[in-house]
Formats: sequence, structure tokens, C-alpha cells
Amino acid sequence: MTRIKDPSAAAAAEADLPWLQRYIPLTRRVAADLSRTTLRGRRLGLNVHLDIKMVPVVEALVQAGAQVVVLGCNPHTTRDGVAALMAARGAKVYAWAGMTEAERQEGFRWALSHECEFVSEMGGELLAAVVRDGSTSRQTLRAGMEATGSGILRLQALRLPVPVFNWDGLTLKQGLHNRYLVGLMVWHTFINVTALTLYARRVLVIGYGLVGQGIAEYARLLGARVMVCDIDPVRLVLARQQGGEPVSMREGLARAGVVVTATGCDRVLGADDFPHLADGCILANAGHSNLEIDIPALRRYPTREVRPAIEEVAVEGRTVYLLAKGAMLNLAAGFGDPLDAFDLTSALMLAGIEFMVQHHAAFPAGIHLLPSDVEHRIAVIATGPLSPSQ
Repeated sequence: MTRIKDPSAAAAAEADLPWLQRYIPLTRRVAADLSRTTLRGRRLGLNVHLDIKMVPVVEALVQAGAQVVVLGCNPHTTRDGVAALMAARGAKVYAWAGMTEAERQEGFRWALSHECEFVSEMGGELLAAVVRDGSTSRQTLRAGMEATGSGILRLQALRLPVPVFNWDGLTLKQGLHNRYLVGLMVWHTFINVTALTLYARRVLVIGYGLVGQGIAEYARLLGARVMVCDIDPVRLVLARQQGGEPVSMREGLARAGVVVTATGCDRVLGADDFPHLADGCILANAGHSNLEIDIPALRRYPTREVRPAIEEVAVEGRTVYLLAKGAMLNLAAGFGDPLDAFDLTSALMLAGIEFMVQHHAAFPAGIHLLPSDVEHRIAVIATGPLSPSQ
């Protein structure tokens, strides 16, 4: 049984589809080529960000004959209209904006009751729930896919009973989404939410993987003075070569006007760090976890909302500002990747799901990089005669 907040909200989300469909020719092409023989009757579980760009993915899988169960991987990025539209298009959905942790856990139990054969997600939480579960859900699971670095870290700590395909590591996803688009849209959202520029501001980027590198690069282009904190000295050398200033956590916090976390790990900015923040500092998170900034610890200080998506926190005589409740800024307070850019990501996801269903039996249990044949197929199509009007 579907559980969403407001079925009537589907109409507003549906109104956005014609514009979206015009700018995702690659996804439409891959969707049209999906094998109905492969997917018909298969039980698929999706645990993903529920924004409008995921609707064509869900719709394509349903039209190919799959039984699709959908969860929202982050209650701060779930759009109720999107959840309603997915349900209206034939998926079973258990998600609404602002779910509590208890409600999210109930959602996982609901998904487990559907005994999905295949899981594709962002964050690894549904696969982790299946692994921990002792019921038939674990026995029916055949394979999984994971789209985020934080999800891969979570799954690496488990004894996986099935193959799980990592498509976060694909060159196309790393090179476009991770390296460039997150950084671009973090600062686009930052400017929209705060009505501020980065000119002459000191920005501290915590975590200098591909996402952190993109955040730092766009910050420099927008006039910021960028500092970088990372536990890997190799990344700090890279940061220096790319124009950043390597600093310790304490030094960076004391000097930064804006702090952005981008590690994929929980509590990288924790209770012991907050008293060292500079007065007026703005905190934002660009990683998958809502706890990269330890929000429960931060909320022990007096807090009030001063603008939409901005909370003022009084920390031991200083005032700091938290954006988007510590959730992924670009999705929780913005629209994430632009539609035409996400076209490549959603096409890869659909092609990966088809590969997983067709070929999972050839792989042993554990994490595997999604084979390059899948990526190559999408690249060939993408470099062909596609246009937004096709």
C-alpha cells in the first residue's frame, strides 16, 4: 500500500514534466530501449532523492513491466508532489517531506515486506536494512546498485550476500556530477538562499574529494579565498596546487566566513568544533549525510529561523548560521543538478538497472564497479545525433 502525504499534489508536479522531458533526450532513448523481457515482473526497490528528475526513471521501469517500490533517501529532499506523481504512474511509494527517523525506519520495514529482488539507491540504507533483516527479504534479494560515495562506505562495512554495483565510481558520473555539478549548484543555491556573494569571503571546504574539489573551484571563480581541510595529505597537496590553502580544522573554523562539509561521513563537524567557529560563520553541507554537521549537538544551542532555509544559532557568544537544516544544500534548498545535466545520470541509472537484472548472476557477492560496457553504451548514444527536441 502506498503511503504519501497528498495524492492531489501529483497534478502540480505533472505540470513540470513537459519541460523536463524536452531536455532529457538521452534518458528517453535509454527508457525506450529497456528490455521488457528482462524487467517484466521483477520487483525493484528504489531509495532515491524524490525530485522531479527521478520521475522519468520510475515511469520507465513501470512501463517496462517492473514492480517498483520507492522510498525517499532523504526527508529534506523529498518533494510531496513528486512522491504523489510516482504513485500515480504505478509505483508503490512510502515517502513524504519531513519524515521523522522513526517514520523512515518504518518505511524500510515496509519496503522489506515487498521482498524486492533488486535495489537501486542513494546512500546504501535500504541494502543495509536488507542485510540486517532475518526474514525472506534477504533471501529474495539478488543484487543492488549504489550511487553515492557515502553509500559505498556504508556497504563496505557489511558482509554483503549479493553483488552490489558501484556506479558512483564511473568516469562519467565522477567527471560531470561529482566534480562539477555539485559545486556549481551548491553555490547557486547558496546565493539564492542567502542573497550574498562569495566575493572576498574566506570559505573552508572540509573534504577534498571530487565533490570538494568542485566546490572549491567554483568558490574561487566566484571570488572566495578558499581553505581546505582533509585528513589525506595527498589531497592537501592537490588543494595547494589548485589554489587552495591547506589548514587544520581549528585554524580553518576560526577564520572562515563560510564552511562547507563534503566528506560523506557523519559528524565531521561536531560538538567540540562549534565553539571555534568565527562569529557570523555560515554552515552548509554538500555531502549525502544529514549529519556531516552534528545537527543534534548544534541544536543544543538557542536556535531560530531568520529566513527560509536559514537558522541562526547562538554558540557561546557567537552567532552562526545553518543552511537547509544541515541537509544537502543543493537539493534540500535548491533543485540539484540542472535538468539537461542530470539526463546523463538518469540514463546511466536506467542502463545500470537493466545490466544488474540481466547479468547479476555472473558476479560474486560484494561490491563491484559497474562494468565500463554500460558507461560506454551511454557515451556512444550521448555523442550521437541527440537533441533536446528529439
